[in-house]
Amino acid sequence: MRSVGLAVVAAFLAAVSVTAHAKDLSKNDLQVCKWGAGVAGAAQQSKLSGTTLYSARKKLQSRKFAKPWMSKMALGITEQTYKSPSKLKPAAVKQTYYEGCIQHDLARK
Repeated sequence: MRSVGLAVVAAFLAAVSVTAHAKDLSKNDLQVCKWGAGVAGAAQQSKLSGTTLYSARKKLQSRKFAKPWMSKMALGITEQTYKSPSKLKPAAVKQTYYEGCIQHDLARK
């Protein structure tokens, strides 16, 4: 029981830390992380529902994106999500991606 409590506290502190540091990033960086997290969550949802990677890629290729780089990035995120053995819920994948993206951007600066 003690280890579960410690794990919950550690996760909470990590989330608070990410939120506090996220304020140091530009609005654009935060939007890109949020967008990527949405793509990862949608890819996980497709994967868990049994949609093939081929179908998911075709669906992405038919989508219109605001920026030219978004199409390739969305395909990359989707492929990585499908290659992962993870069975996490899409919301958890979305949160994990967002936190990882924020950490990456903070480390880059």
